[in-house]
Amino acid sequence: MAKSQETFNKKEVRTKKEKKRKDKEKKRLDRKDNEKSGPDDMIAYVDEFGMISSTPPDPSKKQKINSENIEVSVPKKESLGQIDPVRKGIVSFYNDSKGFGFIKDSETQESVFVHVSNLLEEIREDNLVSFEVEKGPKGPTAVQVRIVR
Repeated sequence: MAKSQETFNKKEVRTKKEKKRKDKEKKRLDRKDNEKSGPDDMIAYVDEFGMISSTPPDPSKKQKINSENIEVSVPKKESLGQIDPVRKGIVSFYNDSKGFGFIKDSETQESVFVHVSNLLEEIREDNLVSFEVEKGPKGPTAVQVRIVR
């Protein structure tokens, strides 16, 4: 009598594939049975606070807004006012050997990078300095740096 050509592993793989196929078919039929009844179920509304809800807003709570009062532009430079280009700050870190450091701006409290090539006078840590800010390759850079006496 000849042995069966089908091993235990082959039988197990085939039964797993069969089970997976049946599960997939069952899920497809369940989705088809539980299908929503059209696009009305997909509509969402946004209330006056920006929250998404499934109920439409109350028409009695509508407010009339004049479109002329809505500003959709960048404010004019005159309204911003002139900002003094010369700022003051304290040297928070400076490395003489490498020739760079950081100044903490006294107005904005942000750190501004400073390089030895932009110094007008020698500086050290904790010196009060005046400087101008320019856009550098990696962020704001201090130029025209001098010690405030």
